[in-house]
Amino acid sequence: QFGRTEVIDNTLNPDFVRKFIMDYFFEERENLRFDLYDVDSKSPNLSKHDFLGQVFCTLGEIVGSQGSRLEKAIVGIPGKKCGTIILTAEELNCCRDSVLMQFCANKLDKKDFFGKSDPFLVFYRSNEDGSFTICHKTEVVKNTLNPVWQAFKISVRALCNGDYDRTIKIEVYDWERDGSHDFIGEFTTSYRELSRGQSQFNVYEVINPKKKGKKKKYINSGTVTLLSFLIETEVSFLDYIKGGTQINFTVAIDFTASNGNPAQPTSLHYMNPYQLNAYGMALKAVGEIIQDYDSDKMFPALGFGAKLPPDGRVSHEFALNGNPQNPYCNGIDGVMEAYYRSLKSVQLYGPTNFAPVINHVARYASSVKDGSQYFVLLIITDGVISDMAQTKESIVNASKLPMSIIIVGVGPAEFDAMEELDGDVVRISSRGKYAERDIVQFVPFRDYIDRSGNYILSMARLAKDVLAEIPDQFLSYMRVRGIKPSPAPPPYTPPLHVLQTQ
Repeated sequence: QFGRTEVIDNTLNPDFVRKFIMDYFFEERENLRFDLYDVDSKSPNLSKHDFLGQVFCTLGEIVGSQGSRLEKAIVGIPGKKCGTIILTAEELNCCRDSVLMQFCANKLDKKDFFGKSDPFLVFYRSNEDGSFTICHKTEVVKNTLNPVWQAFKISVRALCNGDYDRTIKIEVYDWERDGSHDFIGEFTTSYRELSRGQSQFNVYEVINPKKKGKKKKYINSGTVTLLSFLIETEVSFLDYIKGGTQINFTVAIDFTASNGNPAQPTSLHYMNPYQLNAYGMALKAVGEIIQDYDSDKMFPALGFGAKLPPDGRVSHEFALNGNPQNPYCNGIDGVMEAYYRSLKSVQLYGPTNFAPVINHVARYASSVKDGSQYFVLLIITDGVISDMAQTKESIVNASKLPMSIIIVGVGPAEFDAMEELDGDVVRISSRGKYAERDIVQFVPFRDYIDRSGNYILSMARLAKDVLAEIPDQFLSYMRVRGIKPSPAPPPYTPPLHVLQTQ
């Protein structure tokens, strides 16, 4: 149990006020259940109250709905209409603000015997238990007692954990080459204080407690003044989703002969009646998370590397549902169905060409560059790629488009070429042109099968590793293009209920 709302008396249309703060991860499936009760007494024991029904959904479903507002029928009492629930989500702002600050100091203590001091500042945020954690150091300004430090940017999270009244401690040091920096003094403030900007409130006396204890006439060891304070809000992945950006998910499946005959248990495409094969698992793990962000849940599903009926021509870009004009399947289950149907009708062949399916999605992506749509292509393959040069060229061209490519390698093959496409170590290039941004994420499926063959544990991890880079790849496209999120639709306001008076 995560929490309970307040109780609202005598109404069938309650508008609950209590909010619940949860951690959100795009790449994880976070299942939620809401149970509704009619409270009859003060007892905290739920079995003492009337159950009114329940709703199951994922956090991604709420966040991915238009305006991050999900309306769902309440179920759980057979044969009874239980009403509807309206769930809304919003991102906490403090998590993504950054601050640009600049400080100077006056008349600091002279620590060096020959020259003046070489001062720098160290910032600490306080923790719940009263301890301090270092969060920023300024540069050293040489040979002065009146330094002006450069402006620096720090996230509000790092500075005070989003708590505006938490103590921030700042220490002033005189830099020494041997690392034994001399302590000049310290002072404390808070985000709320600093946010008043340049004013008499933000001039601080630097105090050295040792000197203060010893010398009666001690006033301070100088002053530090805040020169400027500017808040910048970073836009997040969720701002775009909330503003209506849709994520279009396309699947491409490798039908080359190296996968083995689907009728044989050794084949990667083996249709086991009791459990999913590796292709099915990868598809389900990734698809079930991504589908929360696609409003029509219609996914194009393609195959490559097979001979198609009736004439046996080889295709590297065919519709799994057999309809080239309309390759869309309904939901992940529809994709799975089309995949199994294809296995029965096509002949596995070769070679393994990626470029045609990448170019297929790129054609769609190049027609909507306004930030309203983003395309994710999932390629599931068993191996060695035949058209490396063309694939690299396709990826370099696609890196300018609103798209990302996920490659899941199944089976025991060597995947060196895939690692190269991933571009995490060396940015991918073709004919001397480098990819504008990294858009490929490769993961070998075998890393997620534990020795006992218990896959299920590993599916969540597979999805997590496969999808973790998508929000950043998405944001990098939007930033490079200067595309701002659309405003979210206005928040839901419940209709006013007329008060009935006796």
